[in-house]
Amino acid sequence: MDLWSKLEYVAWALSFVFGALMVFDLIRTDSTYDNDLLTSSREGEIEVTAERHII
Repeated sequence: MDLWSKLEYVAWALSFVFGALMVFDLIRTDSTYDNDLLTSSREGEIEVTAERHII
């Protein structure tokens, strides 16, 4: 097996890892935030919601 074949397998493995991380982040974001908040057009609404400190 030459160097280019090994690099090809490494590239496929990295693309699989990055794809799995994207799916994990999609699920985590979807379960953390409401869909109305994620599709809002107001800038900074997520940051403002995260910074609210209710005592």
